[in-house]
Amino acid sequence: MGADFSYNATIPDNPHTDENETVSFVKEPNVIEVKAYRDTWGRGLDSYLSWFYETVVILYESLADNGSIYIHLDYNIGHYAKAIIDEVFGRENFKNEISWKRTSAHANVTARYGNVHDVIFYYTKSENFTWNQQYVPYSQEYIDTFFDQADENGRRYARRDLTAGMDRASKGQKYTWRGITPTGSRCWVYTKDKMDALDADGKIHWPKKVGGMPRLKLYPEDLPGIPVQDLWSDFSQLHNLAAERVGYPTQKPEALLERILKVSSNENDLILDCFGGSGTTAVAAEKLNRRWITCDLGRFAINTSRKRLLSIPDVKPFIVQNLGKYERQAWQAAEFGGEKKAAAMVSQYRRFILDLYRARPIEGYNWLHGIKGGRMVHVGSVDSPISPNDVTQIAIEFKKAMGTGEDAPSITAVDVLGWDFAFELNEVATQQAAQAGIAVKFVRIPREILEKKAVEQGDIKFFELAALSVDIHKKSKEVILTLKDFIIPPDDVPAEVQKAITHWSQWIDYWAVDWDNKDDTFHNMWQTYRTRQDKTLKLKGSHAYEESGEYTVMVKVIDILGNDTTKALKVTVP
Repeated sequence: MGADFSYNATIPDNPHTDENETVSFVKEPNVIEVKAYRDTWGRGLDSYLSWFYETVVILYESLADNGSIYIHLDYNIGHYAKAIIDEVFGRENFKNEISWKRTSAHANVTARYGNVHDVIFYYTKSENFTWNQQYVPYSQEYIDTFFDQADENGRRYARRDLTAGMDRASKGQKYTWRGITPTGSRCWVYTKDKMDALDADGKIHWPKKVGGMPRLKLYPEDLPGIPVQDLWSDFSQLHNLAAERVGYPTQKPEALLERILKVSSNENDLILDCFGGSGTTAVAAEKLNRRWITCDLGRFAINTSRKRLLSIPDVKPFIVQNLGKYERQAWQAAEFGGEKKAAAMVSQYRRFILDLYRARPIEGYNWLHGIKGGRMVHVGSVDSPISPNDVTQIAIEFKKAMGTGEDAPSITAVDVLGWDFAFELNEVATQQAAQAGIAVKFVRIPREILEKKAVEQGDIKFFELAALSVDIHKKSKEVILTLKDFIIPPDDVPAEVQKAITHWSQWIDYWAVDWDNKDDTFHNMWQTYRTRQDKTLKLKGSHAYEESGEYTVMVKVIDILGNDTTKALKVTVP
């Protein structure tokens, strides 16, 4: 993924033909993503540092008092950013500048040193923070150098002093053992019984010199290793053939995040990665039994993260939450007035959307707000999804609007515009409208409307909802689902790429099933998806129920652009 949110999207091969019809294209950033890039880097370093300061302040306020923060930057910006982090977190809470080797040596470097590392600034919010010491194994060179003795079996060991300061004398550890008494202000590290036990186990090194001080034998396998320092070069590189690689340019090794999480958190702690990228933090946190929140503006990042999480055996249920509702509410209030002008605000908002949709506003109705090409138009609110009940009300009011007059529809049809739509809408609401003799088209209001520049430039495009067709077959208590068709709007897909699609399944990146949805979080109880190694996709899934009854089966399809389409189905198991 590029810094400007562009990324390479791949349309997989059609499994029903002999030819290889795989096509790749660059998915250009949408206007919201362009705005995010412009707000961050539009004025170069100055705008980045201004954005960075505001971000660090928010993170400081969000961090628990005993929390830690790790900020990953490259060599171009790190020295500028550290001054800002010092100001927000306090220099006294700076712990380390960690250098980690992210790539192997560059062969094409001239007139400078190769850039093979990035930096991670480690800060805490206070002196009361979580710290679980981690270790790295001893290198063979270290063992050869410092474990310089060998026992009768050839095992290498190091020697350690068995005496300590007189602070232990009060514990009875100033005594004569095997005819030897520590001199001066020294005493034995252990009690006499412990010394006898160590000697019986062969853990005492006796020098050849008569009267020499015995020392403790330390074997490499009995020690935790070397405490982790601030130079990390022990991670495998994510080269093109790495099994862990998912094709996301800024992907980090899982081992890097595992070390950070093990050091600065405990099980069930809450981890936040507000620039989630490929989802490595969430994946590492899930495997280490931490709770997690990961965020990203790009759909490709969310799609990549979701697929990685689903590949974890026994992954706990999680939800992908679009926080656009709050953004839209703030936008509506800023553009059209606050709560004191609620009625006027909603009216102006609807007129604004209708104007962009090229529809003419009409008055006198609660559920019908405009007309376009003889079709009535409904504009959904910013803070609630379009539901089947909404469609019922629209159909009732549509019958009242039929007749003659300037505002009467000439076609028995309604365009329903919304930001979000209930899961079961396409199936249930379309049937409801058909029973009433009304053709309904569901149209998504694009996020780009929130960006003033996009509106001014006329870069607003409305697209219909994707349509998913699923066949259900029952055999006793076994239910078999088969995807039969999937139609999506050509959202930013080049015309030549659209022509390359010869089978509807090529649009699908993965799909999942919740076999017993309780109208709560979607549970990935079964899924199939394409991987780098295997681009094929199963179009059929099955499940055997243990109990009879009526179940709600939720099918979620994710297309190659990261959009999700969800369909709810009712099934009765005998």
